[in-house]
Amino acid sequence: MSKLRVHNFSISLDGYAAGPTQSLNNPLGVGGHGLHEWVFATRTGRQMMGLDGGDEGLDDEFVAQGEVGIGATIMGRNMFGPIRGPWGGDQWTGWWGDNPPYHHQVFVLTHHPRASITLQGGTTFHFVDDGIEAALERALDAADGHDVRLGGGVATIQQYLRAGLIDDLHVVIMPILLGSGERLFDHFDSGGPDGYQCVEFVASPSAAHVRLSRTPPQPTQGHSHLP
Repeated sequence: MSKLRVHNFSISLDGYAAGPTQSLNNPLGVGGHGLHEWVFATRTGRQMMGLDGGDEGLDDEFVAQGEVGIGATIMGRNMFGPIRGPWGGDQWTGWWGDNPPYHHQVFVLTHHPRASITLQGGTTFHFVDDGIEAALERALDAADGHDVRLGGGVATIQQYLRAGLIDDLHVVIMPILLGSGERLFDHFDSGGPDGYQCVEFVASPSAAHVRLSRTPPQPTQGHSHLP
């Protein structure tokens, strides 16, 4: 059965996945670039950027695993770009240029309709304005039996966590402090990480990797009757 997976999602020691004062020139907020330095040091991460070299080992294995068996991606509008409100034109096509790294269908959550856009390398961005469940249904159909990757950002992952729809969540804890910004495990008064368990906890010299999996529902136990 296809799964909804989160991979390589970095947070600081104090729990922030983005720093304060996010902007067009600083999309991850002040200090937020430090959350992803571990990726750029790996062989797989450098290959994604068209570069040679890079480290192998534990971190590289996690980066590579995030690409295995993925047939479609879901992301929030904040991850797609800095534009807010009505789109106001088709000039913005994402942070990744004419040839994004996805090479499959990507479903962007939004409150404002926009026509799909197809870019080089097989990436098509669809804009879904009827909720997270609708986006997941369309992504699962597009994945055609493969898994769906949930790309973020923070608010998007929180929505899917509250709904109990994420099957596997890989969080990378970086040895930095941001002090403020967007925290991943926040705003869960109405549900969230309940029902998930840690299935892996390992560390490299650069980062700690935590994998959480959704606990399958337990069968209802019938009452025993004494003779």
